[in-house]
Order: sequence, then structure tokens, then C-alpha cells
Amino acid sequence: MAQAQRKRAEGQSRFPDRLWLVPPAVNRHLPERMLQFLMLPLVLAVALIAFGLTVGTTFGAPAADFVHSYTDAPVPGEPPLPETTYLYDRNGRFITTLHAEVNRTPVPLSKISPNLQRAVIAIEDKNFYRHGGVDFQALVRAAVADVNSGRIVQGGSTITQQYVKLVYTGAERTLARKLKEAVLAEKITRMYSKHQILDKYLNLVYFGHGAYGAEAAAQTYFAVPASKLTVPQAALLAGLIQAPADYDPIKHSAQASARRGVVLQVMADQGYITPEQATAFSARPLKVLKPGRRAPTPAAYFVDYVSRYLQHKLSVRDTFTGGLQVTTTMDWSMQRAAERAVALHLSQPGDPSAALVAIDPRTGEIRAMVGGRDFTRAKFNLATQAHRQTGSAFKVFTYTAAMEQHIDPHAFMSGPPSLTIPDTRCLGPKGPWQVSNFADESAGTMSLLDALAHSVNTIFAQLVLDVGPKKVAEVAKRMGVRSKLQPVCSITLGSQSVTPLDMAVGYSTLATRGIRHWPQAVQVVKSSSGEGLLRENKKGTRVLRQNDADLVTYAMQGVIQRGTATAANIGRPAAGKTGTNQAFRDAWFCGFVPQLTACVWVGYPKTENRSMYNVEGFPEVFGGSIPARIWHDFMEAALAHTRWASFATPSFSGYDIEPQRVVGLPPPPSPSPSPSPSACRKPPCKPKP
Repeated sequence: MAQAQRKRAEGQSRFPDRLWLVPPAVNRHLPERMLQFLMLPLVLAVALIAFGLTVGTTFGAPAADFVHSYTDAPVPGEPPLPETTYLYDRNGRFITTLHAEVNRTPVPLSKISPNLQRAVIAIEDKNFYRHGGVDFQALVRAAVADVNSGRIVQGGSTITQQYVKLVYTGAERTLARKLKEAVLAEKITRMYSKHQILDKYLNLVYFGHGAYGAEAAAQTYFAVPASKLTVPQAALLAGLIQAPADYDPIKHSAQASARRGVVLQVMADQGYITPEQATAFSARPLKVLKPGRRAPTPAAYFVDYVSRYLQHKLSVRDTFTGGLQVTTTMDWSMQRAAERAVALHLSQPGDPSAALVAIDPRTGEIRAMVGGRDFTRAKFNLATQAHRQTGSAFKVFTYTAAMEQHIDPHAFMSGPPSLTIPDTRCLGPKGPWQVSNFADESAGTMSLLDALAHSVNTIFAQLVLDVGPKKVAEVAKRMGVRSKLQPVCSITLGSQSVTPLDMAVGYSTLATRGIRHWPQAVQVVKSSSGEGLLRENKKGTRVLRQNDADLVTYAMQGVIQRGTATAANIGRPAAGKTGTNQAFRDAWFCGFVPQLTACVWVGYPKTENRSMYNVEGFPEVFGGSIPARIWHDFMEAALAHTRWASFATPSFSGYDIEPQRVVGLPPPPSPSPSPSPSACRKPPCKPKP
């Protein structure tokens, strides 16, 4: 008798979970008994289908029809899943990612930590490597546990079934869906290896906070790749799968910690770790990244510019869910130099903002972009979206128009402190155009070369009458200014509002000796499979005669060498122009060397009517002050490892047309009398009586 009882006990210990089609009687109320009864069709149907997968039509046509209605359904093709887009700088350095609600980065199973693989298997499907697609014992055991407790306390779905639910069937709570899930799970088990199924599942399952898949989850919560997850980190992530919102470690740290402890204990029970390790790991703090502590997007204004470009060229869906691999034109070291230069010269909270755009003039590739102080607070990109008056920086386009008409750059003109222009083209609401010199601008009689170097308003007000306001607007458009321009006389003094990017492109056309390249933010875009989707167009268009462009560059070098921008001198050949609008509301410096163009704007972004007084030690901010210094510091750092290059020497031959003048030149000074032969030749000399 004792021996028989021992054998029965051993049999019960070896098979603790018998496959009961009808659960044992329990002392429950009628609704719970009804729930037990309602579970029978599901269990029977799953068993019948599983049996049908192996014995086919043994039980005749009726059973066969029922079984085949499920088993004959083919496995659908796996639909494309949302994937995160990755952005890199021109040297392959990772910048950031783009994604919508779904942040997902597929990685091979070999790049997912074994700690996470074991934790997920332990808590979600401990018999994953031993059963097929459906674990019938677990399914029945879960059903019984749910019925006995009166609520859902266990899940019977295998990892394969969960994958099927996520990809093919959805989560609708119907018998038909559950049957289809079971059939597809069995079929998928025959199509893929267990490692392949685990790979697919771990790249798809949701971990909360928009993170789909192991890689996105590891980066979201711990800022590490999935391959580097520790046991406690892996246990936390594995515990999230059941209910990411309930176990959210950021919002519900106590619940998340308790759930992690459950996973660690299960891992210990299954031999993945020791009980001592489970206890030690459970005692550790969660140490997840808080939303406020997550690093801001690097080069956020440039990233936003690239994002808008991708959405325009491809689509919103491709940009944020297409898993694109995007090599941008940005140079990370130059971007950092630009940010440092702006922060150094505008460091106080009440200071104006600045925008900086740097372009390789030979290709149009944007190397750096600063669009404001903080993208999280102000997403308006001052480099590409802010249209502000340029002041004297626009005189470059008037000078270019004059060179196209072969006006003599050495011709002298008179530039008085103020001037009234009676030309009818310049009449305004208050009558004739009143022009005066301003800020760091000079006055006097000088050549056109010096008039540009010293930024003399009253000379350029006369020059625009000669070349024509329409011609100035046409030249600026041709050189790369895309903003709307009114062909008014004051265009020569920068009355028209344009963007820093406009000015950078226009000045780059001079750096390339008359060839315009439109700005490029992206070099190559590839799909997640490596297929080329977009490639930049480096072809330029000649819009100026080469010598005309060289003459303008020659004059602009004088601005830095002896004019209004000596603070921008970087010790190598460079050309540029300052600009300051009325009342010091906007200040500019744009300039270039043969290999790089940069344009800097400084001003208050929320209003165009606020003057810049007493900023960083400057009583007034004009183009030759803070903007020139930002440009200097950026270019000095950006060109630190770039070879020294000079500009071409222009020809002045044929440029001999005299400009028309509103103010006549003063008479030349009388020559000094030559000394007589008898005059004193050894000073000091006594005066004659």
C-alpha cells in the first residue's frame, strides 16, 4: 500500500500539470462555473486544430472542413514595420534619430544581450525551446488559473503566439482570432528557427515610451545599446512587456522595481542566475533615464532642417518610420565650433540671439547651422526662417551689378555725411529719399573700392541709381537669394528682409568665382535595406562672369584688411561685409575663404524693433562688433586643419566706365609750388624779411 502511494506521489510530482479538458470541480459561484464552461470551446478547438495539423482528414469531411478552414490559410507576408531613421554627419559620425510614436531600430539577435534573451524567455515563455508554436499545457494551466481567480492572472501565449498577434492577427478578444493565432504560430515554427523567431519578437515588442524592440528600449531607458544590457537592466525591460504602462519605471518606480524582482526570481528558479544574484540585483536602484535628463537633440536646428527636407523629398511616413540611413553634409567639428563661438560672445540670458550658417561654396554643402539658443524652447530656425534686414551687407550685390556693367572700381565718388536723392524712382511718402551714413560707416571722397571697405551709404545710394534697383534685385536672385525682393532704391542699403541662409548662398557664389550652388543638407539617403533613395546634386550653375566675381571679392578683402571688419581678420586671405540696420536692430557679418563661407546674424528674434544697446560690453551692436567676432572665432576653429588658400587676382582692364554722380567731386587740391634753386636746403631756415 505504501509503495503504491509512493508511486502515485512520484507520478504526481513528475506531472504536476495534467492536461484537463474539464477542470476539477471547485467551490465557486455560478458565474465562475459558467466561465469555466465557456473556456471549453477554445481548449477543444485548439486541440482539434493541433491534432488536425498532424492527422489531416482522418475524422471525415465535416471535421476536415472545420480544420482546413484554419489550417489551409497561408501565412501572410510580414508587413513592413516602422523603423527609426538614423542621421550621420559627413564623416559617418552618428548625430541622432528621427521617429514618430514608434521608435524602433532592428538589430540582429547577436547584438541583443543574452541577459535580455534569457530574461524574456524566463518570464514570457519558459518552454520556448521545447514546445512548438503553442504550449498547450501552459494554455490550459493559464485558463484554469484565470477561472479560479475570477480574473486574468496568467497568460498562456507563447513568444511565437505573441509575435503572431503583434504582426498578423491583432489583439481582438475573439475565439476566431485565437484559433488563427494558434494555427499561424504552429506554421511559423516550421518556417523559422527558434532563434529567428526570438530575433523577430525582440525587435518588435513594445517596452513603453515609444520604444519598440530591444535596441530602442535600451537606448530609451539606459542610453546603452541592447548588446550592453546588464542582468538588472534586462530584467526590468523583460518585466515591461506584460504591461508597459503599469510597470513604467519613470512614472511607477515601485511597481517597476517589484516587477523586476519577479523576473529576477524567475530567472533564478530556471537556473539563469543564482538566488543570491537575484537578491542582490533586486536591491539595486532602477537607474533609468528621466525625461528631463535625456540629452537634447544635437544640432537640433540642422536636424529639423534635414527632417523637413526628407519629408518634402520622400514623405512624412518614410522620414519617421522608414528606417532611413541618412548621411548629411554637416561636419560635426564645425558644428561644435559654431555653437561655441555663439555661446562665447552671447553668454548672458538677456543677450540677443544669433544665427550662423556655414557652407562649402564648392558644393553648397551645409557644414554647420545654428538657428537659435534652444530648440526645445523655440523651434523657429533663425538661420533659415528669419527674414531680417541686412543693412550694408547687401551692398555687395550692388557692387556686383556695377562690375557687370564695367564701372571703374577705382573711380572716385563723394560721400557726404547726408544726401538727398531727387531721382523719381526713389520718391517715398515723405518725398525725396534722404540718405545718411550710420553706425561704423564713413564719409568723404574715395574710390568705389574704399566705399565698399568703409561702407559709405551716400556713395552706394548714388551707385544704385546708376546700375538700377531692378538690376540689384536680379543679381541678388541670380546669386542665390530666394527671399522676395522689392526693386526699390533702398535695396542697396539692405532694406529688404532675407535669411542668413540666403546671404550665405549669395556670398558663396563669389567664393566660387561666379558659380552658384544651392544649399545641400544631405549627401546620401539609403533605405533600411541599403537601397539608394536620394543623392545630392553637386552640379553648380555659372551666374556671374569669373572676373566680375573676382573683382567683387578683391574689394571685399578690403573690408577685413582696412575697413569695417578688422575684427574678422583670421590671418589668411578672406573677404566679407558688415551690415547694420537702423537703430542697431540687426547686425550681420558674412564672409568667406575659398573653401568655406559663413554668415552670422545677431538680433532679438521676437521683435524687429528692439535695438541692441549695451550688449557684452558694446554700447551698440553693429556688424563689425559681435557678429564679426563670432565669425572670426568660428572660422579660425573650422579652418584649423584646412590648407591656406588665396583668391584669384582679377583683371581691371576694360572696367573704365565712370559712375554717374549725384554729388559732384570737389576740385582737386592745388599743387604745392616747387622750391626755387636758391631756397634753403638745410633746415631750419630763417624766413625772408
